[in-house]
Amino acid sequence: MLQFPTWKKTLVAVICALGVLYAAPNFLSEPTAESIAAWMPEWGPGKQVNLGLDLRGGSYLLLEVQSQVVVDERLEANIDSVRRALNDARPRIGYNPPPHIERGAIVFSILDLGRREEALALVRVIDSQMTVEATPDGAFTLRFTEEALAEIQRNALSQSIEIVRRRVDETGTREPVIQRQGTDRILLQLPGVDDPERIKEIIGQTAKLTFRMVDDSMSVEEARRKGVPPGSEIVPSRDRYQPEYLLRKRVMVSGENLVDAQPSFDENNQPAVSFRFDSVGARQFGKATQENVGRLFAIKLDRYVISAPRIQTAILGGSGIITGNFTTESAADLALLLRAGALPAPLEIIEERTVGPGLGRDSIEAGKIASILGMVMVVVFMVAAYGLFGLFANVALIFNVALLVAALSGLQATLTLPGIAGIVLTIGMAVDANVLIFERIREELRAGRSALNAIDAGYRRAMTTIIDSNLTTLIAAVLLFIFGAGPVKGFAVTLSIGLVTSMFTAMMVTRLIIVLWLRRRRPSMLPI
Repeated sequence: MLQFPTWKKTLVAVICALGVLYAAPNFLSEPTAESIAAWMPEWGPGKQVNLGLDLRGGSYLLLEVQSQVVVDERLEANIDSVRRALNDARPRIGYNPPPHIERGAIVFSILDLGRREEALALVRVIDSQMTVEATPDGAFTLRFTEEALAEIQRNALSQSIEIVRRRVDETGTREPVIQRQGTDRILLQLPGVDDPERIKEIIGQTAKLTFRMVDDSMSVEEARRKGVPPGSEIVPSRDRYQPEYLLRKRVMVSGENLVDAQPSFDENNQPAVSFRFDSVGARQFGKATQENVGRLFAIKLDRYVISAPRIQTAILGGSGIITGNFTTESAADLALLLRAGALPAPLEIIEERTVGPGLGRDSIEAGKIASILGMVMVVVFMVAAYGLFGLFANVALIFNVALLVAALSGLQATLTLPGIAGIVLTIGMAVDANVLIFERIREELRAGRSALNAIDAGYRRAMTTIIDSNLTTLIAAVLLFIFGAGPVKGFAVTLSIGLVTSMFTAMMVTRLIIVLWLRRRRPSMLPI
């Protein structure tokens, strides 16, 4: 255990030096550290530890996914399929009332009761996740199964979390916390964001883009007087000259096929958004424009038509431009939303808090005092209990703290208030391995062993106990990280890193210092 080849000495020295180097930016001001990081490579030193919401201040939002909207959209899409299946039957199967949504289900009644089984067979294959009920009087009801509704809710939540993450990341917010909470909620913490209004606006928009044909069979006024034609709807517009459009419900091209969107300018040098489709979207877009030259092609974003240009010629390249009453900032925001993708369902903010940085500064100062006080007490105890060997352990403790801070900086882990508690606990536990070793050395000395043999036996026999105790604690910390949430994860991260650095400094750094001292002094008695 006392053999230290040159390569091992070099490795320990390099790791300790890197620890000090990567930890150093945390003792500089934030602007200074950022300027250093700017000319450093991505993997180089210069990063500071990211502070969580409770330390840095920021915004806290609790969002609820309105998954019922997804269910309604699926029902609406299936209504067209039901209508088409009945109309395409030979001869056509008449119905009254027509298929419509009522209490979360599609309901309709057929006129010819003799074709009940035929109609049942036609609508049963429309959606495998729906059950079909038919009464003897010809009334049909199609509804989703409980399993299907639960799956729709799960998928809507998972997709919403991913889309929110993309949108927040594009705004440049550092280390946001985005977590699932329950079956339909998303917890969003934004450290350093004092004014969350722009973030709320960006994540609050569904950003569901669709391209649909304008129904030119009648005007909006006629539709209001005579009734909206089947398969069409009146949609409000953001154009002050054309406040409403009569649109076909059929989606010609979906925004899901977009692969890129960037802010740009139109031929009049007005802000606009250019877009590009994937191969599937390009084919659909080309076919739609080729078959409808001369007609109005509406671009609908969420609940509003943002523009409805006339198709002058077929657009086969799979790219185009969206014009409207945009400002430069709104065009950039729309491009961001389209790039990140549409939310499957609207998000409702059900809780909002703004945490001031003052509380965070107080917590940091309290954490610093606790850490320094804990470290001073440990240093005093080790020197008082083990003399020179305690001093060696204290030097290793300094490197341990440096390696811990360096790891947090390099990994860009978020430090929270419980994380500071983990650091304080690590400082207290850092000398635990050395205490075991030193006590074992004392036992060997009392048994009559020489200084060298006592140290060698002390390290060798304490090794198993040290590994077992630290490994079991590390397993507990990993489980806390996997199954915990929020503050618990922060505590688990610092505790896990602290355990690894503590074992390294106790088994390698302290031992190297003792070996170098032994070779230099060659003592007959140990000051322990």
